[in-house]
Amino acid sequence: MDRLIYTAMTGAKHAFLQQAGVAHNLANVSTVGYRSMEHTFRAVPVLGEGMPTRAFVVDASVADDFTQGPLMATGRPLDVAVQGPGWIAVETANGGEAYTRAGNLQVNANGQLQTASGLNVLGDSGPITLPPDNRVTISPDGTVSAVPVFGVPNNVTAVGRIKLVNPPESQLVRGDDGLFRQKNGQPADPDANVKLAPGTLEGSNVNPVDAMVNMISLARQFEMQIKMLQTADSDARAATQLLTINR
Repeated sequence: MDRLIYTAMTGAKHAFLQQAGVAHNLANVSTVGYRSMEHTFRAVPVLGEGMPTRAFVVDASVADDFTQGPLMATGRPLDVAVQGPGWIAVETANGGEAYTRAGNLQVNANGQLQTASGLNVLGDSGPITLPPDNRVTISPDGTVSAVPVFGVPNNVTAVGRIKLVNPPESQLVRGDDGLFRQKNGQPADPDANVKLAPGTLEGSNVNPVDAMVNMISLARQFEMQIKMLQTADSDARAATQLLTINR
């Protein structure tokens, strides 16, 4: 009886946790550059004397889906999308380095090139700062140029180059802030093969239809596990009643 309880109890728990992960994906279905998360389960035997016949379910890992999302043309000069594998390097709040695919960039009041969430975009030698009264253009190789709004419009000045990296996907880990970092904590080397698509944004790679179907399936799995627990409880009560009568 307790074997059923172990399996159903942990199965219900992790089905509920996986529902939370799918809900998180659905909440980010319109987030620029978002990468969906996938949960995988496995059965683990209980260790200890008299326990080998018991098993429970654990959330083995949370995998990230690195499939590229749809590209959407915006025509906005500060919008860029990474074409194929690769990442845009940004400076985190603690001064470290992290990576994102969200290319909806902006320029703050101090002239620094930032993400929509306010993180500085890193160049080859640190954050990129733009001069005032200039229009910004970004080339496919990440070069950021400033074009004067006043004076000679053909006077184009390169002010920096966005650091584009492409570390192995197996070496990347998602942080609580949604940004990716290398597992060893070290900054990745620039990769000249990574290219940008100016005037374009990459959408989330979450498939809302698949996510909704998965959510319904998980809800039914959770209900089934709870039903198994209720069955185990009723069977235990019946067995106890029979033992009491036999006495």
